Amino acid sequence: MRDVEGAKVYHLVVEEFDHTFAPGLVARCWGFNRMVNGHVIEAVEGDRVRIYVTNRLPAPTSTHWHGLILPNGMDGVSGLTQPPIPPGETWLYEFDLRQNGTHMFHSHHDTMTQEGLGLTGMFVIHPADAGEPMVDRDFALMLHEWRIDAGARRPNPNEMSDFNVLTMNGKVFPFLDPLVVRKGQRVRMRIGNLSAMDHHPIHLHGYEFHETAVDGCRIPADQQRRRVTTLVGVGETRDIEFDAVNVGDWAFHCHMTHHVMNQMGHAFPNMIGFDAKGFDSRARSLLPGYMTMGAKGMGDMTDMGMPLPENSVPMIKAEGGFGKDVSLGGMAGVLKVREGLSDEALEANRDPGWYEHPKGTVAGPASAEDRRRDGIVE
Repeated sequence: MRDVEGAKVYHLVVEEFDHTFAPGLVARCWGFNRMVNGHVIEAVEGDRVRIYVTNRLPAPTSTHWHGLILPNGMDGVSGLTQPPIPPGETWLYEFDLRQNGTHMFHSHHDTMTQEGLGLTGMFVIHPADAGEPMVDRDFALMLHEWRIDAGARRPNPNEMSDFNVLTMNGKVFPFLDPLVVRKGQRVRMRIGNLSAMDHHPIHLHGYEFHETAVDGCRIPADQQRRRVTTLVGVGETRDIEFDAVNVGDWAFHCHMTHHVMNQMGHAFPNMIGFDAKGFDSRARSLLPGYMTMGAKGMGDMTDMGMPLPENSVPMIKAEGGFGKDVSLGGMAGVLKVREGLSDEALEANRDPGWYEHPKGTVAGPASAEDRRRDGIVE
């Protein structure tokens, strides 16, 4: 961003590139400034903005400023409010910001394809006055869903229901950077959803929060709801705020259970409870190395010694403070709240490592003495 003659100037380059969702999972995507779902424009209410869009795609495009009040000819709907931007050309959008809050932007030409391949971002407009309560840590999270079959090198934007890669800011868990916060700070999480088809109930562990804004519109303080889960609909944004008083490593994630898995095996038969011992030995005479999967659920499947397919990641296995037993993937992240973090560490969002729990504060095996005391009969 540059200030030029009283206007704030931005340049968005729309192009194709290889995006890493996680180590081992790379796909050819389309995005703004070589980012999928994660580019953020920041400005202040009342600013005049000039936004240049350079099209380096092999197809025409346009850019829509989702939720912004602006002149019709700047709305960015290809064929309706403007001609499409041809490949190789740079076009200019210019307008005054008449609102504040959390908004979004995305392609509005062949939207199924272009949004589906990653052409989305967030537009954060800060209020011009100091009437809104200040926060110490302000995070932006864009939700998205993809179909990337194991071994495929491109997402399939034609998918309508069976998505198998669910992301925040273009990353699957555990490869989203942690949200690092010092104890006592006021935190805001801005959550935008430009997924193709699904609403996402985002749940935060360890905290109650207030929903403070919907679609960029601030909710009056006496109407804000205290929640632990906020439902972010397709095309919507939610702001949530809380005081970081509870130290630890706290998960936040979509509570659709299949949305916290990576490249799910939807074609697997239901093998829960199946005794595979005799079957596996007989099957190996025809298929050496055969192993029945899923008889005890999916939690231990990545510990079975089988190599992953090309260009894929483990379904739900991730490392945490207690080993590689975090049964999460997909649309999830970690909020890390610590005492005594320096301003420098916060500015860099530096990962403080796993939380060291005070003695006696971690769940563990119940002793015989505990069980006798409380009348527990096994």
